[in-house]
Amino acid sequence: MAADPRRLGKRGSYRLGSLAGPSPARPSLAGPRYPTWTPGRRGPIVLWLLACLACAAIIALSALAGLWFLPFLAGLGAGLVARYARLRLRVTLTAVVLVAAAGWGAALAWLALRDGLPEQSVARTIAALGGLPAHAAAGIAVTLLVAAIQAAAGLWLGRALAPGHVR
Repeated sequence: MAADPRRLGKRGSYRLGSLAGPSPARPSLAGPRYPTWTPGRRGPIVLWLLACLACAAIIALSALAGLWFLPFLAGLGAGLVARYARLRLRVTLTAVVLVAAAGWGAALAWLALRDGLPEQSVARTIAALGGLPAHAAAGIAVTLLVAAIQAAAGLWLGRALAPGHVR
């Protein structure tokens, strides 16, 4: 079917969709559309919060044990699960970064609150050696940022390794 140049700009000349008009089996998209942050089948929010809390506790215990790379592995696992469960990237990325930072933050808080250990002075020294202001908060913030970057990199790799056509 050739385009007729005389119909350009006239009513009904730009048909988008099928030639027969809207299908009765398919509902019209004329209604209001609202943005959504979560998928349709998300499960109980309490279970999601408990899973995030358990993951943060595991990351905190592993940080105390010296397993500094566990935020990356947590992000990798979350990326694989998120791809198979079809979870949105912005929700998954936010959760993974917050869980990694909370886990490492809990481990650092535990070490700082125990008596007799010089974590705050070590954090000040590390911050000063790194070219940051010589405050313990700067060293701790950089440590939490490293944990968040590890988790985000693991999430990216996990989503990249999982096939995209999973049903």
